[in-house]
Amino acid sequence: MGWFVRAADGAKGLNVTTAYINRIATSVPPFDVHEPFVGFAASLLPNNAHAALFQRLAKKTGIEHRYSFLGPATGQGAALDRDEFYIRGTFPSTAARMRYFEAHAPILAAEAIERLELGRDRNRITHIIITSCTGFSAPGLDLELIERSNLPATAERTLIGFMGCYAAINAFKLAHHIVRSEPTAHVLTLNLELCTLHLQETRQIEKILSFLLWGDGCAASLITAEPSGLAIEGFRALLVPESRELITWQVGDSGFDMYLSGQVPATIQTALRSGVGDILGNKPINSIDLWAVHPGGRTVVDAVERAFDLAPEALWISREILRLFGNMSSATVVFVLAELLRSAQPNAAGLAISFGPGLVAETMRFRSGRH
Repeated sequence: MGWFVRAADGAKGLNVTTAYINRIATSVPPFDVHEPFVGFAASLLPNNAHAALFQRLAKKTGIEHRYSFLGPATGQGAALDRDEFYIRGTFPSTAARMRYFEAHAPILAAEAIERLELGRDRNRITHIIITSCTGFSAPGLDLELIERSNLPATAERTLIGFMGCYAAINAFKLAHHIVRSEPTAHVLTLNLELCTLHLQETRQIEKILSFLLWGDGCAASLITAEPSGLAIEGFRALLVPESRELITWQVGDSGFDMYLSGQVPATIQTALRSGVGDILGNKPINSIDLWAVHPGGRTVVDAVERAFDLAPEALWISREILRLFGNMSSATVVFVLAELLRSAQPNAAGLAISFGPGLVAETMRFRSGRH
């Protein structure tokens, strides 16, 4: 009990337990599908001019790798993948995609949990929080992982569903509240997305370009009151008025249908610039040493850089995660935090930012501690 850290809340005169992200582990499926998809996507376009434009734009995404359980097909037939899940003219139904999620998502989640190397903390897990917007089933991942990863059956379970890319910040927010109210709690959060299950067969170049972003991945984190890792200091949500149509994620007959407006980067830049005082608690921008920005795309990272007048190197980790994995929805910002957790100097102030439907920017202030 002696290692619980309590920070004074001057406004109320109370002692409040600090929650820490102690550890983060990540996992991705086995197949790199980015280059094969670029070739397939170009073949969907109606003429050579559109295909050439697509190829030029694809090179500007800043993405070189994205991963999936759907391995690329080896021949030149109608199937996009070796499992013949995507076949030209007969793309799968939403039900088929959910069955695939149910079969493969636990594999990825269990791998991330094992990489956490929980040791004796495995039996001390009191809460499990899972975020996903790419697949659902019941009984779901929570019960599957209790059995597969040998987690306590007594753990309290929460699913944060369909919130999109900013869901991880909300998972940390919930874990933060749990640890502050129950200082002995050990909270396991999982951010798991199989985005490549929602490819659509279309000739619309805007939609095809949006599919270039998405990859699959999982991040697992342990949050407790033990003072190691990243200390969580607070949260702010920034809802941008009259922007709800800019990012949408709808359940359709042939998977989940994403719409991502080209206005998103400019809207994010304007909103962050006007809301910087509230996000930072009226502290100067140069008080932030570490930036964990969700790389929703190259232009999104550029927009954040311009909004805060940051040097290019400030967001190098976000750009590197985008290059290596693409946009994995809710898992992506946690991949960035994982790299910061490994490399940050002690007592560095940080800000995590992620974006999603609404349009909403979810932010988390944190400070690096001992590793």
